[in-house]
Amino acid sequence: MNIRPWRQTELSFTAENRHPDPYTGVELWADFTHEPTGTVLRRPAFWDGGSTWRLRFAAPAATGVWSWRTDGDVDDPGLVSRTGELTVVPAESAPRFEQHGFWRMSPGARSLVHADGTPALLVADTAWALPWRATPDDARVYAADRAAKGFNAVLLMSVQPDMHARGPRDRTEDEGFDVGFEDLKDGRLTRLDPAYFQYLDGLLDILGEHDIVPVLQPVFQGFGWKGRSVAGTVVPPEEYARYCRYLVARYGARPVIYLVGADGSGEEPQIAAGGEEIEAWDAYGQPCGVHYRPHGRSRAHQGADWLDFQWCQTGHSGEHLPERVADMRRNEPVKGVANGEPTYENSGATGKGAGWWQGHEAWSNLCAGGTMGVVYGAGSLWQWRLHAEEPDHEPYFIAPGCGWREALDFEGSRYVGLIGRVLDGLPTTDLRPDWDRAMAGRALSSPDGTLYIAYVEHGGPLRLNPETAGTFPRAYRVLDPRTGETVSQGVRRADELTVPDEGGAPRVFVCHDG
Repeated sequence: MNIRPWRQTELSFTAENRHPDPYTGVELWADFTHEPTGTVLRRPAFWDGGSTWRLRFAAPAATGVWSWRTDGDVDDPGLVSRTGELTVVPAESAPRFEQHGFWRMSPGARSLVHADGTPALLVADTAWALPWRATPDDARVYAADRAAKGFNAVLLMSVQPDMHARGPRDRTEDEGFDVGFEDLKDGRLTRLDPAYFQYLDGLLDILGEHDIVPVLQPVFQGFGWKGRSVAGTVVPPEEYARYCRYLVARYGARPVIYLVGADGSGEEPQIAAGGEEIEAWDAYGQPCGVHYRPHGRSRAHQGADWLDFQWCQTGHSGEHLPERVADMRRNEPVKGVANGEPTYENSGATGKGAGWWQGHEAWSNLCAGGTMGVVYGAGSLWQWRLHAEEPDHEPYFIAPGCGWREALDFEGSRYVGLIGRVLDGLPTTDLRPDWDRAMAGRALSSPDGTLYIAYVEHGGPLRLNPETAGTFPRAYRVLDPRTGETVSQGVRRADELTVPDEGGAPRVFVCHDG
């Protein structure tokens, strides 16, 4: 079989024997060996209903042949000791992730890069409830809007996490939702429904067609969907870990980020169990980390090998708190940092965290050291509220008078989405806060000093430090971060100590001699 580099390929297997507990009782995997390098990648398989198991693989090499052989803990000739070969055929043109490979953490662990080293910046939305509420038509509308605005990732609860949520098993009816585990309502994860995940495959395919990476959270530890007793804190850790392995098996041969813990303290035993399982089975080194509740230190498992990033949460009161990001950045050993949940736009009250508030928040968090990326959220969108009058949602979190479709058009999303476009193509790997080289309160520099980025809330001339001006980049662009438009550009003379701007409006200075 011919395959393309970094494109998911699926192998199917049919069991010849009966297995009473196919999800919990069968472990199956395959080792893929590359010729001529000898590289070996192990990928887990997953049960997909009936007697069917599937195995998904993406070739990280542009050429060569991958020979594979299955193995497992069952005596079944339909599943184990199966063999084959996959021949990599380079593509003349391909989407971004097939050209450059999946995301991983940078050499300095501060930012994202593609597998080939190309810099990347997370620009994420929060549509937490999309997996169990959205239809394919909904997902197409959503993905087209977010891709057009510049988003490249979305935070998703992989299953509806509230044990006491009630409603019809229907994505189109008020209070309805689909179910991934029949026993999640009892605090267990053993009775998996393959049809739910087959449906989710289609939704994630739609996101992938728009280069939007799913940030998959297994089972929430915090508020959940409606605050009705989340299962993520009570399921047995071994069941949580098994589910994390399942997510790696089903979705790990495509671009993905694993958000193994969310909205809790980070110390819940399920999180470490899940993180260790992801580390053991993820052949591609895709990022894995934790997103915290608003109160706490946001540094659990800081030294763990499975942990790649820490995301704080600054709550939903409409305050700018970039010091939370700056504080996390000081933790050692070094991990990627971002504010994973600023105030949702219009959450609970029209105007809260609205409009340019979101742009200022994102640029401030980025420059404070949240260099993994930026995250946006909108009230009524994250819950996937079907329409403006759908009942039974917590009023504090919904946008008054809005369903998910209206929330999609909130003004602030445009400003956050623009950040990735403003910085695209620049050497943003391992940027660090820079307080020294210019009189700008919010600024970043590349490790080699050739790139300097400053966000100046009210604009005005950028004044350089005379002591370091000799090494300051001379080429500059001044942009309006509300539109992404360049308002001026040029090359500063060696003896000039200012980058000009008239002031009176937000500005981003990009100074780069590359």
